[in-house]
Amino acid sequence: MKKDQLFTRRRVLIAGAAAAGAAGTAGLFALGGESAAPAPVAGAPARRVPLKPSAYRLQPLTGYGPPRAAPVRTLVRHEPLLRIAGRGRTMVLTFDDGPDPRYTPDILDTLSEYDVRAMFFVCGQMASARPDLLERTADEGHVVGNHTWSHPLLTQLSRSLVHSEMKRTCDVIEEAIGERPEWFRAPYGAWNRAVFQIGAELGMEPLAWTVDSRDWTTPGTRAITRRVENGAGPGVVVLSHDAGGDRSQTVRALRTYLPQLLDAGYHITVPSRQQV
Repeated sequence: MKKDQLFTRRRVLIAGAAAAGAAGTAGLFALGGESAAPAPVAGAPARRVPLKPSAYRLQPLTGYGPPRAAPVRTLVRHEPLLRIAGRGRTMVLTFDDGPDPRYTPDILDTLSEYDVRAMFFVCGQMASARPDLLERTADEGHVVGNHTWSHPLLTQLSRSLVHSEMKRTCDVIEEAIGERPEWFRAPYGAWNRAVFQIGAELGMEPLAWTVDSRDWTTPGTRAITRRVENGAGPGVVVLSHDAGGDRSQTVRALRTYLPQLLDAGYHITVPSRQQV
């Protein structure tokens, strides 16, 4: 199959999964069940929200979306998206820090077995070493997002270094799959104004998470499974990792909780830019 045909197939897979999740969209869900803040009027100044990034895994703030007609480069989001819009039991699974040849293929195999799409926020250093895994990830309908080049604490870097971390990873992703990423996630969940602005300048939307599986602490397969299942709910975004350490527990946990979530009536999908 020619490369341009692969890109077309990939777009169809992602668009189909996103359309299913966006059916009957009723707006973004807010943290703790609160209503999402109203979207600013097109042309109005971007809302200024004071941010206090922590040094490690900051609990993301509730997000709000700009008007759908407003281009991302002219209206900068100052809070990361936290939940995804959709009707019923719609959830998103995300995996950070990869790709890793030891764990990413197993995760992709499990997702393929259940015909489920997910999001993979990759680090440029890892991605540049295994572009074949990026290509497989995208070809199977998953979303490839930007998680910086070397996974630094962005809030301690200069604007030029933040830009470099993001742009280099955008370039690696585009080289591997033929498309630049539309989503990014700050390492450790540490965001500030510069991170949001530079992400927007590079054409990306910020996505956080609702449920941290805490697989990065290697608490055991059962503990990871329990956190995901207990945190399941409409619009939930689950944070897991396919690299950055021993992720064998993550692989085993996914094999357990994914079929259980599907049996419970959850629709696992990926977001589209139209949902924000």
